[in-house]
Amino acid sequence: MAEAREFDVVVYGATGFTGALVVEHLLKTYGAEGPVRWAMAGRDAEKLARVRKETGASPSLPALVAEAHDRSALDALAARTKVIITTAGPYQLYGSNLVAACAGAGTDYVDLTGESHWIAAMTSAHEAAAKASGARLVFSCGFDSIPFDLGVWFVQREAMRRFGRPAPRVKGRVRETRGALSGGTFASGLATMAAAQKDAGIAALLADPFALTPGFKGPSQPDGDHVQLDPALGVKVGPFMMASINTKAVHRTNFLLGHPWGKDFLYDEMMVLGDAPESAAPNDLTGFNFGPNGPPKPGEGPSRVERESGYYDLLFIAEMDDGTTLRAVVRGDMDPGYGSTSRMLAEAGLALAFDVPRTATPGGCWTSAAAMPEALLTRLPAKAGVTFDLES
Repeated sequence: MAEAREFDVVVYGATGFTGALVVEHLLKTYGAEGPVRWAMAGRDAEKLARVRKETGASPSLPALVAEAHDRSALDALAARTKVIITTAGPYQLYGSNLVAACAGAGTDYVDLTGESHWIAAMTSAHEAAAKASGARLVFSCGFDSIPFDLGVWFVQREAMRRFGRPAPRVKGRVRETRGALSGGTFASGLATMAAAQKDAGIAALLADPFALTPGFKGPSQPDGDHVQLDPALGVKVGPFMMASINTKAVHRTNFLLGHPWGKDFLYDEMMVLGDAPESAAPNDLTGFNFGPNGPPKPGEGPSRVERESGYYDLLFIAEMDDGTTLRAVVRGDMDPGYGSTSRMLAEAGLALAFDVPRTATPGGCWTSAAAMPEALLTRLPAKAGVTFDLES
């Protein structure tokens, strides 16, 4: 992308609940007319004007209209900016044209998707074009999967520094979360379930931890589907609903980086249950609280007080062949599904716009930890309230 662009970033889907939070973060952190040249975008001019008013943005903040199914409008949008930050999901229903537009225009792209089969389809369809144009297409830049993907990268970096070699196995453990699953994530899950019921190939892909490593198949991975005692922690652990998404991202990161953690690398991701009974219902083992009204609808979300009182605590245990272990902890200071996710997504887009040269990360389809690990380790603690530390 050699030509100058009008904007550094454009927030697409700004009229949705999470999109408006991304707008709010950019306004609070960088201003409407500061060093970052940015704009809102969506399919409805009146709703964009309402978001501008509700967030307190200046009337001068650009609001661009483009329908998700209007390819020519999306092509024009992509040509105006260095990076598109999109919250407009479910992506399998509304996101494919935007990925294609960015791949063709050499425009970097970040999203929140946890729709692994759609990521596989977009990679197959657009990676060649992205490599040719220089577009960096980075999927899953929210709670799924940045804290997990980058958490593994962080603990493996520390294992290399301390032991001179990576750990052959890492355990991801969700110790605590407070906050609601986002309505968009829930809707994406329903869309994915519907797609899997219609297509056995999608169901098989969703069950495969190596679904995003085309041409490579690693070893059988540890069982994360049943309640069990974790001897490293001395407590019971159980299934975590986002593990099937995050494990695919972690293995793709290892794949994209040339398998620095080995081709036999093992990773499992589970939730610490504490005193939860083994007979607990599946909805009790999600790590999220839907509240008395059930799961939110797309466009809905918790209050500011609820978002700011949320948090999460994730533990990563690197286990060496000789039994030595190294622990790292990732913490977020807002609820995972909205407050933390919106800030991580915004900072991922800005990292591509300002911090990550194409000589380091060329065009193609990426994970966050493969594309911009060092940039995120700088930005997220400073701007997004997400910290990465070793734990004794």
